[in-house]
Formats: sequence, C-alpha cells, structure tokens
Amino acid sequence: MLRITFLGTGGSLPTRNRNPSAVMVNREGELILFDCGEGTQQQMMRAKTGMMNLSSIFVSHFHADHFLGIPGLIQTMSFMGRKEPLLIYGPEGTREFTELFKALGYFNLKYEVQGIQLNPGDVVEREEYVIRALKTEHSISSLGYALVENPRPGRFNREKAIELGIPPGPLFSKLQKGKTVEVNGKLVKPEDVMGKNLRPGRTVVYSGDTRPCEPILEASRDADVLIHDGSFADEMADWAEESKHSTAGEVAALAKEAGVRKLILTHISSRYTDDAEPLLIDSKKIFEDVIIAEDLMEIEVPYRSK
Repeated sequence: MLRITFLGTGGSLPTRNRNPSAVMVNREGELILFDCGEGTQQQMMRAKTGMMNLSSIFVSHFHADHFLGIPGLIQTMSFMGRKEPLLIYGPEGTREFTELFKALGYFNLKYEVQGIQLNPGDVVEREEYVIRALKTEHSISSLGYALVENPRPGRFNREKAIELGIPPGPLFSKLQKGKTVEVNGKLVKPEDVMGKNLRPGRTVVYSGDTRPCEPILEASRDADVLIHDGSFADEMADWAEESKHSTAGEVAALAKEAGVRKLILTHISSRYTDDAEPLLIDSKKIFEDVIIAEDLMEIEVPYRSK
C-alpha cells in the first residue's frame, strides 16, 4: 500500500477550505509527513490517518505555514502515550527549530524527538525505500524530497512453487519477500520461484515551495506522482518568479519533460479560494494527467503493470 492524503493544500495562509501545507504518505502502515502546517493534527483526525505510526516529518523549509503544526502534534502524541522516537528532517536550522518545538509550553515529552539537518543530495535510507533530499529554489533555504522504493523481485511463479511442494499461504509471502523457506526438510530459495527481472518500485516526489528547478526535474523522471507547488495561474508569472513559487503551466511543462505519470498541484494561493479552475486550465494545455489537490483528498499509488 502507498496512500497519499492531502491534509493541507493552501498557500501561505489558511482559507475556509484549505489548511496550510501538509501531505501524509502511508507506506505499508508507516506514516511519513511532508510539512506540517497549523491544524495538521486535526486534519489527521478528520482523515482518520492515525498519528501514532508516524515515523518521520520531512520539513521543506521554515516558513511558518510549513511547520506551525509540529508543536501541537508532538505534544498530542505524548498525551496519547507515544514511546517511539520521532525524527524531524529538514534543511539548515532543523536542529534548532526542533529544540524550540520541544520547549514550547513547558511540556515534558515522554518520547525522543530528534532534529536531523539534511543537505541537498543526502539520502535517508530505510529498509525498503529511500528518501532523497533535493535542492529547491525558494526565498530561504529549502528542500524537496523524493521517496523512491527499492526495486521489487521478479514475478512469483505460483505453479513452480506448488510443484516444489510449497502450499499456498504464508510461505508464498516469505518467498516473495526474499526469504528462504523449508518444506518437508527441503530448502526452497526465492530464486527458485522468482523471475530474474527486477520490477520497479514506486517514486513520489514532493517539491515544497519552489520555482521549477533542475533537481526536481531530474528526480521526477518517470516518477509515479509529482506533488508540486502550483501556487498561481500563468497570468501571475511575474509574481511567481519574484516570490519564488511556480505557475501551473510551468509545472506542467516540467512534468511533461520528466515523463511523470501523475501531477498534483498543491500550495494553492488564496486568490483561488472560490475557483481553482484557472490553474487546471493552464496546466492541461501542456500536461493532461493533472489534479488540483483538495484538503482530505486521498490517492492510492499502484505498482506499474510493466
């Protein structure tokens, strides 16, 4: 399972229908949060994402609309009895901000919260995926992130497994996960029943606030999902450049060049509170498979068929 829940899709300030930036990824039950604007914990409750399985928060930059939800969230999880450490990753200043989060309200946390500064090009390695830190182009030090799953084993040969005496059930799953199993005193290795050609995992790229830039383009090549700052319609191009944000058309051009499978525009300016259609019109002129993110919207990211 790879599910993305958009907890906050507004730009700079909340509106009546958009919270500030926050995107939750549920990967096989592990929760990973990209940015955490004010009100994020309530959005998590509304979306029923859960919060106690949250392993990490990846902050794109330290403008208030991207981090103000962290102090309340970490205190709520402490009230709820959390014991597992929480890791907060981000650009320059992350360690200092994390200490401030922990100190707010004279509240004694019951679990460890660790701030970890990342530089562009750094890689956070997990057992089945990595998260790459990407240099982005904003008005302050900022990062984007690419969640890249490891390649999967080749296709499982069910008929061959049964022929070797493996009964359908849990042993199938173990073999598919690369583990050797024993049946009737005989060892069966994954390579005995798995195809030799590796299959790609999934890739999700989150830009944070940025101008269209080369690191995001390169990380997005053949990506399954690109979640990108799409603050303005193309008629606001001058202001987008000055404020270091992106227009819908600019992002669509990047997505087309990168060959992404799905583009989702977020960080929508309050100018479009009543009607975000101009963003969709500008982007679809260039790239068809695009969505304007809405608060509490969920999408599932499937494996590629080939």
